Amino acid sequence: MGKKIFFLSDFHLGAPDHSSSLEREKILVQFLDEIKNDATEIFLVGDMFDFWYEYRKVVPKGYVRLLGKLAELSDEGIAMHFFVGNHDMWMRDYFQKELNIPVYFEPMEFERSGKLFLIGHGDGLGPGDHGYKRLKKVFRNPVSKWLFGILPPLFGMGLANYMSRRSRAQTGTSEEIFLGEEKEWLIIYCKEMLAKKKFDFFVFGHRHLAIDYRLDSVSRYINLGDWIRYFTYAVFDGEKLELKSYKGKDDKIIRS
Repeated sequence: MGKKIFFLSDFHLGAPDHSSSLEREKILVQFLDEIKNDATEIFLVGDMFDFWYEYRKVVPKGYVRLLGKLAELSDEGIAMHFFVGNHDMWMRDYFQKELNIPVYFEPMEFERSGKLFLIGHGDGLGPGDHGYKRLKKVFRNPVSKWLFGILPPLFGMGLANYMSRRSRAQTGTSEEIFLGEEKEWLIIYCKEMLAKKKFDFFVFGHRHLAIDYRLDSVSRYINLGDWIRYFTYAVFDGEKLELKSYKGKDDKIIRS
């Protein structure tokens, strides 16, 4: 087994329809199968699903190829970590119990080979977006989770899928534009964190742009892009961290 650490995020399985989601899922499983002999650790950095809710006795159907592959990798001793995103924040204990994968709800620090990482999905960080930050507090409230849980799954899942489609329609193509250092909220957040503590790498998802941005002579901000348009991931070999595209779209990675 190798000693490489892989990072990937934003699969949004389930969207926009079953057939395209299944096609992406198969590509993702193929990628995981190809890296399993090199990987010692895999970080899944949020929005694996376009919507996920764990009822007490029920989980959303589908995704069996990916979940089976994650179980296989876990059983083979590859350490994995999952960070909830804004589309799959309603996790309970399914991943922990069935897949032996710890689940994180906030950014976490990890030290690997003498390098300090800050890793998280990225939603609700940095300045602005106050409406979403208020909404996130509501969604994270245990009462909100309970109220949603008492809805019949057919109605609850239908409502959630409608809201997800509406959110994507409102966002439009704005996710495809790099706003520049002064307006990219995750870059601003990274700089604020650097003023308090030195990190070598900030690794986030959520932005749906593949970004490798040098913050200073030591620290870099990596946004993992997505597995919808870019099929991008990061890999750390103990010395360097590289952002790549599995589908040959490296020219789409924003580098600075």
